[in-house]
Amino acid sequence: MQPVIGITPDYDSSISRYKIHQDYISAISSAGALPILLFPHAEIPPFLDGIVFSGGGDIDPLLFQEEPLAQSGEISPLRDEYEISLCREAVDKNIPILGICRGMQVINIALGGTIYQDISVQTGSKLKHSQQAPREYGTHSILIENNSLLSTLLGKEKVTVNSFHHQAVALLGDGLRVSAKSLDGLIEAIEHTQNLFVLGVQWHPEAMGTKEQKKLFSAFLTAAEKFKETGGNNGKIARNS
Repeated sequence: MQPVIGITPDYDSSISRYKIHQDYISAISSAGALPILLFPHAEIPPFLDGIVFSGGGDIDPLLFQEEPLAQSGEISPLRDEYEISLCREAVDKNIPILGICRGMQVINIALGGTIYQDISVQTGSKLKHSQQAPREYGTHSILIENNSLLSTLLGKEKVTVNSFHHQAVALLGDGLRVSAKSLDGLIEAIEHTQNLFVLGVQWHPEAMGTKEQKKLFSAFLTAAEKFKETGGNNGKIARNS
């Protein structure tokens, strides 16, 4: 039986419509799993083996105890509430998690961290984090931390990634460590130090589709298979923090 991976879709409140980019479906299917969509207010299916928190719009700053800046974008309260609750439950149950772009920020906020509402205003970064280039094309470099899960998976100290965000992780949530940073010092990847597999990346590996980026999905699916076999009971690990 293939592992079953739930993906959280984006939600357009103006037309009450859910949407998901085909790249997510293709990446999960190509890695050897069965993708399904997870909608707000639904319980975690008992047959679920992993969760992908997908990209999308901004997250309500009130959820990390901040007032919204003028540069803060459109939010989806329905999606925010569901995904943060879902992430906390998944971490508690040791369900493998892959957070992509906004999904990485959801992981951090769910575990008590914060994000920058707008990079240019709050950090002064001059690096272009919202690229004007094809979705699959990498436009800036990241430096990968030694002894991290990401370092083990990619086997490199520096890689090029695509970039579509104006927000970023600020204060780390509980149990998380930094896996990679961009050259301006912004956090580009995070991971859990104890759970079976919780990895958040600020870029979109599902869109790049390179052999290098496919390793992230392969590792995620390996963790999902292990969870399927053990129910998450034997998945706690101890990584350097």
